[in-house]
Amino acid sequence: MGNSKTTGLIGPITLGSGSHAVRLDTPVILAPMSGVTDLPFRRLAKRQGAGLVVSEMIASWAMVRENRVTLRMAEVDGCGGPSAVQLAGCDPAAMAEAARIAVGHGADLIDINFGCPVKKVAVGQAAGSALMRDEIAAARILEATVQAVPVPVTLKMRMGWDHATLNAPSLARIAEASGIQMVTVHGRTRQQFYTGVADWRFIAQVKQAVRLPVIANGDILTEDDAAEALRQSGADGVMIGRGCYGRPWFPALIARFLVTGQRQAEPALAEHDVRIARQRGRGGHQ
Repeated sequence: MGNSKTTGLIGPITLGSGSHAVRLDTPVILAPMSGVTDLPFRRLAKRQGAGLVVSEMIASWAMVRENRVTLRMAEVDGCGGPSAVQLAGCDPAAMAEAARIAVGHGADLIDINFGCPVKKVAVGQAAGSALMRDEIAAARILEATVQAVPVPVTLKMRMGWDHATLNAPSLARIAEASGIQMVTVHGRTRQQFYTGVADWRFIAQVKQAVRLPVIANGDILTEDDAAEALRQSGADGVMIGRGCYGRPWFPALIARFLVTGQRQAEPALAEHDVRIARQRGRGGHQ
């Protein structure tokens, strides 16, 4: 029997409608992480039971130029079920074209990055979390991307640029009006980067501001963290980033716990090595 305090915390989510609708049976999502969630890692996570896997962050300008390395980074996993490509950029036309290219290469869902805090992106390119400081520019990007593709478009962001401008709820309303289908919120500001503690309670303000599904992200390192993040935020699912380092099976363990209340042991090292070997044999090694 499952634990009644943890079972039923998540349920299926359907994004979009018609022939391009995407259903997430278990909304436990592998976060996009540069240098981590490459194609082999995403395939392992998907085969283990992650509800959704998202590509590494893809620069829209590089996608538009059809850079060979970029196109390879954006390759879909081909393991069945939906696959997402995350795009970053500050130009609406480039974001729209990059989204069209990604969908043409098989993406079932486009995720827009308004959360990356690194200086190169947020300051040098005025992209990522920098767009939380300019809601007009953000709205133009959201609208252009949604209108460019038939598949669902989602958004990942932070609480705000800093604690003086916690505008995630208002930006979520803009996103909803623009046609965005789901919002993920990392419970930190840009200025925090990855320091301090993720504020799951703040995510509840975003959940209350919109009718969209909301996903909680930040500091989910254990099954109990996932359950507590959902309780505090009222979110519809969780996205896991650093908790998956070296653990592509971790989203599946979280999903099992949230659905059944049962904990499952992590695979032994020998079993993991066998899985890696099988993955490489399927052409997943880069």
